[in-house]
Amino acid sequence: MSRVLVQHGVWSCAVVMVGLVLGSGGPADGEEYWPQFRGPHANGTSTAKGLPTHWSETQNIRWKTPLHDRGWSSPVVWGDQIWVTAAPEDGKASYAICVHKETGRILYDIKLWDVEKPSPLGNALNGYASCTPVIEEGRVYVHFGSYGTACIDTTSGKVLWQRRDLPCEHFRGPGSSPILFENLLIFHMDGYDYHYVVALDKQTGQTVWKVDRNIDYGTTNGDFMKAFSTPIVIEAAGKTQLISPSSKATISYDPRTGREYWRVRYTSHSGAAMPLFGHGLVYLNTGFGKADLLAVRPDGEGDVTGTHVVWTAKKSIGSKPSQLLVGDWIFNVHDAGVASCLNAHTGEELWSRRLSGNYSASPLYADGKVYFWSEDGTTTVVRAAPQYEEIARNQLEDGFMASPAVIGKALIVRTRSALYRIEE
Repeated sequence: MSRVLVQHGVWSCAVVMVGLVLGSGGPADGEEYWPQFRGPHANGTSTAKGLPTHWSETQNIRWKTPLHDRGWSSPVVWGDQIWVTAAPEDGKASYAICVHKETGRILYDIKLWDVEKPSPLGNALNGYASCTPVIEEGRVYVHFGSYGTACIDTTSGKVLWQRRDLPCEHFRGPGSSPILFENLLIFHMDGYDYHYVVALDKQTGQTVWKVDRNIDYGTTNGDFMKAFSTPIVIEAAGKTQLISPSSKATISYDPRTGREYWRVRYTSHSGAAMPLFGHGLVYLNTGFGKADLLAVRPDGEGDVTGTHVVWTAKKSIGSKPSQLLVGDWIFNVHDAGVASCLNAHTGEELWSRRLSGNYSASPLYADGKVYFWSEDGTTTVVRAAPQYEEIARNQLEDGFMASPAVIGKALIVRTRSALYRIEE
């Protein structure tokens, strides 16, 4: 059986891809928890019913909490706590912020460390706090790339361990979020200079394994060697596989040891979107320099570029927003605002429509609807269907760089300046 494995310490959720993505039971049902980037199923889908479709600054806002400094990290939720990260625009400090789920009150605002010499970003699309935390019972893990990784006790706000000795020149800022698998905290370090994957013991922060990418980038220009993607763990072809996108290639590793199974090469660079898995296929976004969406069979060994790519979609594929897999359809939004629906079996485009604004945040699926979040604060809600049907457009004061979370019948969304609980 093929499945996506999402491990959260004291409990795990197996997501079986049969038609729609369905939860396997446990705390994820109804979305009581949103423990990592793209949620409990690691794919931006929610089992929640009754989420709002209409809102504004004065309608269906349960609370709004201003957040200091800057952060594109998405909210994660466990129990009554919502966690995000932040950093000043000059990058000279790193913060972890905890907000009470019911009231919006800030419970913890933890300055973790000072950063003496942060690297300049060079653009406004990223910051120094773009990596989404990952949370489990009693612990939240916050990550700022080479600037530091820390484990925080969620009951006291105490830092249990930290690592600040993993080298990587991010140059444009860090962006890859960590994931939990069994006893491991796994993340990418794909920078201007170093390119590797590392797994830490989640209890102690000590390195369990570390593997260099060994990718032929075809250049010495570090701008074409860095990447911002977050991995997923799947079970396919009789193996547990860490699907790990980077610049110019995606590699499948054994998540327990770092041993490589297979890789697929492409010409694009700086990948940011998270991969998907379903219908026996891994769906890979190749990144910047004209993104493609590849459907790859995950049962190969070695370089499978010429043998295991089932189809390639090239039209208006987003570089920053991740895609959604909903049953037989893939929903996509290009950075410049063209939304589309593809056939998940063939890559054929079923519809395409230009939305307002530009896009960095990843879309959300719930209850038969797809939510697209723009950088100007507009959310377009459409029917999850092979024909385009717009349900609503909603506007907030500031724009979205972070992706949303879902809890119960509420949307937890972060704009550039505030955290909201949106609920009818």
